[in-house]
Amino acid sequence: MENKEEDVRLGANKYSERQAIGTAAQSDKDYTEPPPAPLFEAGELTSWSFYRAGIAEFMATFLFLYITILTVMGVSKSESKCSTVGIQGIAWAFGGMIFALVYCTAGISGGHINPAVTFGLFLARKLSLTRAVFYMVMQCLGAICGAGVVKGFGKTLYQTKGGGANVVNLGYTKGSGLGAEIVGTFVLVYTVFSATDAKRSARDSHVPLLAPLPIGFAVFLVHLATIPITGTGINPARSLGAAIIYNQDHAWDDHWIFWVGPFIGAALAALYHQVVIRAIPFKPK
Repeated sequence: MENKEEDVRLGANKYSERQAIGTAAQSDKDYTEPPPAPLFEAGELTSWSFYRAGIAEFMATFLFLYITILTVMGVSKSESKCSTVGIQGIAWAFGGMIFALVYCTAGISGGHINPAVTFGLFLARKLSLTRAVFYMVMQCLGAICGAGVVKGFGKTLYQTKGGGANVVNLGYTKGSGLGAEIVGTFVLVYTVFSATDAKRSARDSHVPLLAPLPIGFAVFLVHLATIPITGTGINPARSLGAAIIYNQDHAWDDHWIFWVGPFIGAALAALYHQVVIRAIPFKPK
């Protein structure tokens, strides 16, 4: 019992409330903060791990679109939404797949599966511009292929039921759709930052293993809230893949919302987490 109490004292209670929670100025930190990634890292282009990570992002986004758009098509096909998995099932498909895929790819690419997540982490200097651009391209290609396979299963159904493309639904303005995408992506990217925080990982050894769970759950909850508004994008690759394969004019009318909104939300989340939550405090005089 004494040893357990000592572990608790050294872990969760090592820093008092008056001390920093984030990238603090103490020299006795019990965690290692990785150095900021360089803006350009040419050496990555000759590393197999760089391309392996891109392949992992492609495959994860491909599987993500395949499962989720197929679920959307199943719900859309049903005469009564209650006879299938319903709206809640769609939300579970998106959140569950993110949970599974982040768990599978976190050790290879970081498990982004979303250009907005990649953008937020880039702003926080968690990866180089070279890697960020490569990830985004591979994510978009994977999304296009995933949606394409779903269309291949039933072209008529896919085209008549909207193809899972994101649009601002009737009764909502473009401003409402943009706001929903900004806030929804903020929730997701802020959860990503919090779930992968170096200090939290140092205090609780189980955090790296459980990190995909809150991320997937955040995706699930955001979908429950915003499916009626925009169908829920919060992932530009997901929106682009469905729009390209569906390729109808009304799917492109509001498409900018599903890029601008997520990127603004990701930037705000990065700013909030890095500058506010993990700010270096003023040293007492």
